[in-house]
Amino acid sequence: MSEAETPLPGGRVGGAVRVGDTVRRPTGAWTPAVHALLNGLRAAGLDGVPPVRGVDEQRREVLGWVAGRGVARDEVVSNALLADGARWLRRFHDAVAGYRPDGEVAWRHGTRALAPGEIVCHNDPAAYNWIVDGDRVVGVVDWDMAGPGVALDDLAFVAWMSVPLRRADLPVSVAARRLALLASAYGDVAPSAVLAHVQVRMGMAADRIEAGQRRGDPGLLNLAAIGEPGRTRAALVELAAREPAIVAALRAG
Repeated sequence: MSEAETPLPGGRVGGAVRVGDTVRRPTGAWTPAVHALLNGLRAAGLDGVPPVRGVDEQRREVLGWVAGRGVARDEVVSNALLADGARWLRRFHDAVAGYRPDGEVAWRHGTRALAPGEIVCHNDPAAYNWIVDGDRVVGVVDWDMAGPGVALDDLAFVAWMSVPLRRADLPVSVAARRLALLASAYGDVAPSAVLAHVQVRMGMAADRIEAGQRRGDPGLLNLAAIGEPGRTRAALVELAAREPAIVAALRAG
């Protein structure tokens, strides 16, 4: 008798279910690269990485269940949790710095090799992909967007989604304080550098979504139903208008 499947919340790109102590998700050409990455990170001793358990009879990937609380997409996490997420991100980037696949690799957003100075980024490391215990990150999930980039790409994504700079109603003073907290917890980066990279990173995200929709990627087509990437592009215009005030608040301390 097969175990019951429980659809998991979130997952707008699509299709995650819990089966016993596993999570099953749709696969694609990128899955072998992602599984190799996860295995490499666990071998390097990085905490919070779900174990790979293969592929099931429906050709879904099988990952180990990570116990804890999932963060809602629109939840504004506490300062303490935001800082812990930044510290986890730094541990991930330190661990993945030694992971360099040979040659060209098929990732979700295209097939290519790592360029000099690049790492394999998570590319979707916002709080809604954290599994938490109180103010501590105990797991990070949804690795299917992983691929080449620079560390600042992941930091800017967290700033956009989880500071959250994407919200026009976030007071300038709060945006500046939480950006500074994010940068300080991560270490060796200026909050102004993270802010400046948000337009680059999220513009890239919008371009990738559009390209995936043109390719017919089912998961990225799901995002069209919530207005993406047009919604992100409009929010970036709003952020550009607020950026001078945020920069001034960062300078004022």
